[in-house]
Amino acid sequence: MNCYTTFVQQKFNQTKISIMKLFKNLLLSTVAFVSISAQAQTTDEVVAKMNTAMGGVEKIKTLTSVKRSGTMNAQGMDIPMTITIVHLKGMRLDMEIMGISNYQIMTPTSGSMFFPISQMTEPKELDADAVKTGQSQLDIHTGFVDYKEKGITIEMVGSEKVDGADAFKLKMTKAAGKTVNYFVDKKTFYIIKTTAMEKGQDGTEAETETFLSDYKQNKDGYWFAYSIKTPKGAMSFDSIESNIKVDENIFKN
Repeated sequence: MNCYTTFVQQKFNQTKISIMKLFKNLLLSTVAFVSISAQAQTTDEVVAKMNTAMGGVEKIKTLTSVKRSGTMNAQGMDIPMTITIVHLKGMRLDMEIMGISNYQIMTPTSGSMFFPISQMTEPKELDADAVKTGQSQLDIHTGFVDYKEKGITIEMVGSEKVDGADAFKLKMTKAAGKTVNYFVDKKTFYIIKTTAMEKGQDGTEAETETFLSDYKQNKDGYWFAYSIKTPKGAMSFDSIESNIKVDENIFKN
């Protein structure tokens, strides 16, 4: 009888331990699920506030074209420039350097550049990496509008200080696999910095930083950053026009 009781007690203890392990694993899984759900909700909340800060999703979706006019300060020179984009159709960058007209074109299928200032005698096709990077700029609604439908993943990866401002750090992975980090001001919900790995002319990759500031509303009620600082130079825009008629032949060489 004592042996039987001991046997039963051992089985009971083993069962109890198994149940406790099961409960513990279940609890950990539940906590993990709740944490993931909370994280996703937090990310979506930040994205929603970002879109609201830029005028709201419905307003953003009415944007069909953008023309930015201003200057880039590079190597001590102020270079007149114009960037014209038609949503998902084409982008053209024009730069006047020492009286010589230069341009770069990006479309959904290709990219090219013609810089006579660099002794080029005819347009040159951009490499696949440059095209992949440039094509994301054709979406003037940005990847934060309907990002899930576009096959984009956004996750919160922490917080950092950017020039003294507290910022959320969001990691965006685009459908083509390109990853960009966005730093979002916690007060204004404007993007104030981005980082991404870019390939240089020597073929090596390095992280590049871009800083955005001077957000203003143009006459049509759209919000834009009027100052952008990149490794290649600082851009300052005097005028940003929206929903203008654009001859799409400018996206051809």
